[in-house]
Amino acid sequence: MARLSIIVAPDPRLKIISKPVETVDDRVRALMDDMLETMYMAPGVGLSAVQAGVPERIIVIDVAKDPDPPAPVRLVNPEIIWQADEIALAEEGCLSLPEYYADVERPAAVEVRYLDENGETRTIKAEGLLSTVLQHEMDHLEGILFVDHLSAIKRGIILRKLVKAKRLQAAGE
Repeated sequence: MARLSIIVAPDPRLKIISKPVETVDDRVRALMDDMLETMYMAPGVGLSAVQAGVPERIIVIDVAKDPDPPAPVRLVNPEIIWQADEIALAEEGCLSLPEYYADVERPAAVEVRYLDENGETRTIKAEGLLSTVLQHEMDHLEGILFVDHLSAIKRGIILRKLVKAKRLQAAGE
């Protein structure tokens, strides 16, 4: 396995709409393994392939908390097939927007159909943190960041701070 580089906003590659995966093969499985390693090292609870520079409809998630063992979920070509009418507010962060968090409203529960690491069709019904993370990562596949759900003012503040941090980093400060 290899640790991947995570793209940090604002970067136009994060706005790319990811393409469907034709076949779940060894390349896709290896990518998912690398994504999980990267996510765990970051640390995070979800990662989309586009965040690692691969604009394909692949996400990995693990919302298990210590002392529970890891419980990774690998999803290829995920699609929401049902969502609750009830809305939930949850604080979100993102590995592509490090150190920034904001409350985001999303459907409180979803049901997602996807292909697993063996190419088998599965569904998962989720609420709470898992629902939030699924929707957050699936947004990435559409080129949507969690800050896109915020007011223009809040989004602008966060993105300007990220641009400044990138400039300082590039200047070696």
